[in-house]
Amino acid sequence: MLLHARKTVMWVHEEVFLLHNASFRFPEDENNTLTDVSFSVRQGEKLVISGPSGSGKSTLLYLLNRLYPANCDGIVAGEIRLFGKQADEYLPGEINHRVATVFQDPDSQFCMPTVEEELAFTLENLHIPRAAMEERISEILELTGLSAFRHSIIHSLSGGMKQRVATACALAMKPEVLLLDEPLSHLDPFTAQKFVVWLDGLQKKSGLTVIAVEHRLDLWGAFFDRELSMDGFGRITEDKPFQPKNPVLFPARVSAIEPSTALTVDRVAVEIKKKNLLSCISFEVKRGEVVVIAGPNGSGKSTLLKALCGIYKRSSGIIQSPGIGYVPQSPEFLFLSQTIEKELAFSGTSSPLEVADLLERLALGRLKDAHPFSVSHGQKRRVAIGAMLADGHPVLLMDEPTSGQDFAALQELFTLIHERVQEGLTFLIVTHDMEFAAAVADSVLLIKDGKMTGKFLASDVWGDASLLAAHQLLPPKGANCHAASFA
Repeated sequence: MLLHARKTVMWVHEEVFLLHNASFRFPEDENNTLTDVSFSVRQGEKLVISGPSGSGKSTLLYLLNRLYPANCDGIVAGEIRLFGKQADEYLPGEINHRVATVFQDPDSQFCMPTVEEELAFTLENLHIPRAAMEERISEILELTGLSAFRHSIIHSLSGGMKQRVATACALAMKPEVLLLDEPLSHLDPFTAQKFVVWLDGLQKKSGLTVIAVEHRLDLWGAFFDRELSMDGFGRITEDKPFQPKNPVLFPARVSAIEPSTALTVDRVAVEIKKKNLLSCISFEVKRGEVVVIAGPNGSGKSTLLKALCGIYKRSSGIIQSPGIGYVPQSPEFLFLSQTIEKELAFSGTSSPLEVADLLERLALGRLKDAHPFSVSHGQKRRVAIGAMLADGHPVLLMDEPTSGQDFAALQELFTLIHERVQEGLTFLIVTHDMEFAAAVADSVLLIKDGKMTGKFLASDVWGDASLLAAHQLLPPKGANCHAASFA
């Protein structure tokens, strides 16, 4: 790829993508996922696509990289041109030498066991000579801060680390266009900030075109040039210059902590293949308490949740609780039913009226007859949350529940947590969304390198700059930290 400044200026005048009255429908659906979409993108632009969960944002990305319609037998109408050529004139895989994609669920794009092997596999598909691979792999690992993870098993990495590996594989292709589907959703705040700064520098050097789907626009500062806003029916409602956004803020929640204990964790450790993932974790959680578990990517947050619910076998320690439900980072691992409504009703604990109420409040009512696997990533997450809430577990573990959620969904999740806490439910939530954490948390459990730093009052954590920095966290913007009553 040419890096000369003069060439970068010229690239801005070249059209990369053009869509005119483009529509898309899955063969089994009656309604379009995308309707009359028209816009163009020029070389070197930085474009963000925003809109409600399920509005077709990811589908739009997959039209640009030719994953759709061929891989789903989708039905396309209107005009789609990629690099001046009709999209359907490209051979399978041909466009992927120029357009690289980082998917919302990084697990979906890995083929090899280790980071180095995954990068080598990517380069082999590009017919890079074996003699040149070593230097290219070392270069991209250094660039993405993954050198220490060169020989790591990808499956053993945290969600945030997997996201970085997926990005490294995309950049190893030296693409002209980088498509990103919520690339910050699994990154801790400090790493997310570093990622944006790093991507900005890379884009300025190379003239790379960047198109991202994103909900948390406040994390990007002034990175983007343009914003395409979509509505809930797959239509573009605005195409405008991007303006930096303020974070989503929530009203403060009233605590409902009771004296009785809902969860006791005593000296719990987890060792897998002779590797210590957790070391001697001990804490107590009261009934009605909301605990946010925070720390750097790869620190053991998800491992702790998996140990608490029994997915990971403990090498030592004791866990006592009257009952635990779990919403994982990859929610589809929970699904057992053929429709969303049946998934929420599966346990039989909640009445049909209660299930119907959850469907509406989680914006899943019109999708109740859809298969849980057929909806967007954000909607899958809400299905999993709804199923666990319907099950009525006294303790509920949530791993990144805010990922892929639009503003309305975040507000409703906040309200549901508040209401269930008043009923005596207890929540342990892993999240990198500091504004959401500040709104819901009574206490914060900090983890680093598989060890627990401590369990603190939430207000004490948000005001301690050194404690936040040591755990790669940023202070929540505008946090009121339970200073006011719920409204």
